[in-house]
Amino acid sequence: MGGSWVKQGVLVAPPLAVAWSATHVALPYVDPGAEVLYCSTRDCAGRSWIARARLDLASEAVGFGQVDPEPVLRPGALGCFDDSGVTMSCVVDRGDEKYLYYTGWSLGVTVPFYLAIGLAISRGGGPFERVSQAPVLGRTASDPYLTASPHILVEDGRWRMWYVSCVGWTRREDGVRHHYHLRYAESADGIDWETGGRVAIDFADEREYAIARPCVVRGNAGYEMWFSARGDAYRLGYARSTDGLDWTRLDEEGGLDVSPGEWDGEMIAYPHVFDHDGRRFMLYNGNNYGATGVGSAVVVG
Repeated sequence: MGGSWVKQGVLVAPPLAVAWSATHVALPYVDPGAEVLYCSTRDCAGRSWIARARLDLASEAVGFGQVDPEPVLRPGALGCFDDSGVTMSCVVDRGDEKYLYYTGWSLGVTVPFYLAIGLAISRGGGPFERVSQAPVLGRTASDPYLTASPHILVEDGRWRMWYVSCVGWTRREDGVRHHYHLRYAESADGIDWETGGRVAIDFADEREYAIARPCVVRGNAGYEMWFSARGDAYRLGYARSTDGLDWTRLDEEGGLDVSPGEWDGEMIAYPHVFDHDGRRFMLYNGNNYGATGVGSAVVVG
């Protein structure tokens, strides 16, 4: 799909109009068929909850509608992998079921947090219920530190996941720093995942230490991936692949950069790209990981 990205401004700024939202609207994900937005918002204690809102995709600009009064998913039970928050990743349709993948947060001592991938399923339009109080992809021999932010496509019965994996933590004068990039996994049912440490997107140089939140779109010419990559601050990353396994980074073709002095003047993070009615949209976060809300952009020309 040709053309250039044009920013449409802030779609929604925090807080959301619900009692459990105090700050941040982050990690947007759109189900274009249902015209709904899933996103993460933080409560007064800083814990993330997953919210859902109506969207209007019929006009030139994305329109934001009513927020569901109840959360799609709330923080997990005390002591579980997600008791300190749940953040949005993606939704996969499977018949009359919807599989919602999310990142569960728990707090650490030697490191500030642990992350793992959880799954909740909605059947027949009902509420989302966790398949387990444990993650579907947590720490393993291949991913010993953390896993997070999966994006999943189902192709010919094969579930394909691109996700965040931490390769280690380092000590610094100001504390500790995580180092994570993007890896690949497969599954036959979306629940039990086979990992082997295959890297999808690696660090561009020694300054880069965080590659986050992949979004993969398959087209006639192969696969495109948008993600965020951080050295000093998050910027938009972009890559292409013919098979979804071997990727070539082409960050300069990602299409969006910061707008100095604006809500996204310091960073661009957590992109979600989707097609609807012959148009391509991107929702993304700006400064401070969603503290300034979610913005939208559209391909024109």
